[in-house]
Amino acid sequence: MQPPEKTIATTSVFQGRVVTLRVDTVALPNSRTATREVVEHGPSVTVLPVDDQGNVLLERQYRRSVGRWLLEAPAGSMDAGETPEQAVHRELKEETGYTAAKLEHLATFWVSPGYCTELMHVYLATGLTAGEATPEEDEYIKVEAVPFVRAMGMIPSGEIEDCKTVAALLLAEKRLNIKV
Repeated sequence: MQPPEKTIATTSVFQGRVVTLRVDTVALPNSRTATREVVEHGPSVTVLPVDDQGNVLLERQYRRSVGRWLLEAPAGSMDAGETPEQAVHRELKEETGYTAAKLEHLATFWVSPGYCTELMHVYLATGLTAGEATPEEDEYIKVEAVPFVRAMGMIPSGEIEDCKTVAALLLAEKRLNIKV
């Protein structure tokens, strides 16, 4: 199926360390033009680490964009030339200190396709071994072990508000065969 919009012009508005903002002028099928604001962001990964006791290892991080602390699954951008699996192993180790004996791909989805190009790969990590975390210089992360059943209850209660974490938990529930 052909896209209904044809790009007439593209203007780069902002180039940052993590994202680029561009404005596209497009021709519509009805002969009108419109503008589309697009946040360019490279591919990313998120991982739901579950230990042998059935705890999910989540991260409490302050998120400036929403002005509060959120409880999230470990995640990050993929480095150039990195496979999703390599990125998951790297992010898990950096942010939590854990390594995983087994990774299982759960899904791949567009984070917010209305305005952003970020494609996220979601994984379940099991067979965990503890180690020392080495978060990036600008990351302040507190790892919390939460029983899986409790984590699932934290979605409707509003204690978990991050969409990638909600998606990862819901996707992992069937794979882990845990009754909630």
